[in-house]
Amino acid sequence: MTEALISLTDVDLKLGSGVNAVHVLKSVHLDIGAGESVGVVGPSGSGKTTLLMVLSGLERPDRGDVKVAGATLNAMREDAIAAFRGQNIGIVFQSFHLIPNMTALENVAVPLELAGARNAFEKAERELASVGLQDRVTHYPGQLSGGEQQRVAIARALAPDPKILIADEPTGNLDGDTGHLISELLFSKQRERGMTFVLVTHDLDLARECDRRVMVDSGHVRERNPLDEAAE
Repeated sequence: MTEALISLTDVDLKLGSGVNAVHVLKSVHLDIGAGESVGVVGPSGSGKTTLLMVLSGLERPDRGDVKVAGATLNAMREDAIAAFRGQNIGIVFQSFHLIPNMTALENVAVPLELAGARNAFEKAERELASVGLQDRVTHYPGQLSGGEQQRVAIARALAPDPKILIADEPTGNLDGDTGHLISELLFSKQRERGMTFVLVTHDLDLARECDRRVMVDSGHVRERNPLDEAAE
């Protein structure tokens, strides 16, 4: 593996409090190299999405260090983390999370405008064209298919030229053929831009397209996925 761009060291996280507290991540150690693609698999409720939340700075661990692109996220203030994430991490969600009263162009321009980019709309238009939506820039999310909405979300994630792309079940709300096209698009963009790519998925065939797979099971991260062994 190349030098680690993402490094989690002895990370613990509980959600909730008292008798309702759930120990979601337990003594997690994980290194992900620059330009590497990693598939994160595991049962529902095992902590996969929480792991993504922690490594993107959306959740703070109770213990341990989270180092991303040279920054220790758990030592930073919330506003500093948000600014860092806006510059370095693009996130694609299962449910798209587009703003319904904004056009595709406006949705993609939002993170660029927040970062103070002067050419936000020009760049947003280029990103939409790069995912095949040059004819949909003025359409609102409700006027787009699920696959088109996910392409808008991908364009939005890519617009700030992040070092890291994170995707949480990006094909989960799509039919098989559309999901395949979206996964091909994500991997092609990762290779084209040399980004680090972290993918949570229930689709083992999709996970196997990554350079490496890790399994989250009851809050523990295992580097070797027994499902891979069964397939060999």
